[in-house]
Amino acid sequence: MPAVKRPTRLVVDRTTKPIMPRYLKLRHDPGRDRWVLLAPERILTPDAIAVMVLKLCDGERSVDDIAAKLAEEYSAPVDVIAGDVVELLQDLADKGYIKG
Repeated sequence: MPAVKRPTRLVVDRTTKPIMPRYLKLRHDPGRDRWVLLAPERILTPDAIAVMVLKLCDGERSVDDIAAKLAEEYSAPVDVIAGDVVELLQDLADKGYIKG
């Protein structure tokens, strides 16, 4: 019996350049005045911080780049933000919402 090949789990670190798969869409719902993440047969409602991070996940910026931008924008320590971004993106990657 041939071995079943399992997909490789993305491990997010500060050098990862995250991107949302093509089947996901981040959209603003003006009727409810909130952001939604549209996935096949699912709608997720990310919080404001997750929306800011997801908007920066373009496959070009690394987690460090995203953290630096947010640290500058919010006058916060970049290392703290980087840790939070890694944690958020790892959770999303484990659910299949982020690729690297």
